[in-house]
Amino acid sequence: MRIFSISPSGVTESATLPTQAPDQGYVWIACARTEFETLREEVQATLQALAGAALVDLHISDLLNKQLPSRFDYTSMYDLLVFRRLSSGDGEPAPAPAPTGEPPLAPRRRGGPPVLRRIDTSPIGFAVFDQVLLTVHPPDCAARDAYATRLLAAASASAETRAANVDPRLGGARLPASPSDLMLRIVNQIVDGYLALRRDLSRQLDHWQAELLDPRTRFSNWSALLEARMALHQLDDICEDQRTAVLDWTEAVKGWPVPDNADARHEHELLMVRSRDVLEHIERVVRHVTRLEHNAETAVQMHFSAQGNRTNNIMRTLTALTAIFLPLNLITGFFGMNFETFPFIHSSNGLWWTLGAMVCIAATMGLLFWRKRYLARTGR
Repeated sequence: MRIFSISPSGVTESATLPTQAPDQGYVWIACARTEFETLREEVQATLQALAGAALVDLHISDLLNKQLPSRFDYTSMYDLLVFRRLSSGDGEPAPAPAPTGEPPLAPRRRGGPPVLRRIDTSPIGFAVFDQVLLTVHPPDCAARDAYATRLLAAASASAETRAANVDPRLGGARLPASPSDLMLRIVNQIVDGYLALRRDLSRQLDHWQAELLDPRTRFSNWSALLEARMALHQLDDICEDQRTAVLDWTEAVKGWPVPDNADARHEHELLMVRSRDVLEHIERVVRHVTRLEHNAETAVQMHFSAQGNRTNNIMRTLTALTAIFLPLNLITGFFGMNFETFPFIHSSNGLWWTLGAMVCIAATMGLLFWRKRYLARTGR
């Protein structure tokens, strides 16, 4: 568990839960799902002391649910957002042994290239109060640690800016002004991971498309391609759930009363801008995934079309060769009839006349089929 007190003057990290709300700023409580399940009562008491309200039981179940899709919900005291992020592959611990002593079931490993294994996701829960942000995430969450590092770096930069008597708005990265702002920044970082994933997926699918359309190679990665198509469908569903959750959040922010204070009104407008920015990033991922699905389907159809065209060319060539040898077989069969008297049988030049006629017939029919492009070479 990591606890941060964020205020305009800086960021401080503590190891114990606070007992009262800060005079300025807010508190970010980031805990793993197992820690939240173990320290549920302590966290609930802290939320009651800092924000005047605790989480309802249904929302606690949502935060502890590892299979929950991205969704948004709210009460009169706080907002709840569940957002699925890309798993690092080794963040979740191994399942505990069953009480009966049976060995636990091994988690299903996704096949295919390593880029497909990155599409495994796990939920991160955000409970947004006025002065508290509670995040519940998987163990060893890279998104939390990465943003905590950025937050501390931004606090140091902000302190240097104030020491130089420079307007903080003219400096570099600003500290999040509210728990909602902090939540949107973390969500935006999660979505950036999907944007990075789409480039790796594009590179892998482009390689498969080139291999599918190359007539000199024999494509054999059908199981990996099937896994990729299933992964793209799953990624599309994940992004649609994320889009719906962020849309619901944006509509809820629109319903907030507009503050009379100019600074508060500016922060409210920044929240709307960040919400639309996150939504735009998600829609970019959705559009790109849809395009990748279409490209994969098109490549497979073009592969089978090319295979069918190659088979037709082979059959056309074999048919032309059969048509060339058919009259030659007729001639050899004609002279193979076992009659006592037969023309040209006893002639000394009969063999050469027959061979010449067969060569002329074969050459004439071959030239005819070549002119009709039955024996023409197809371009690669």
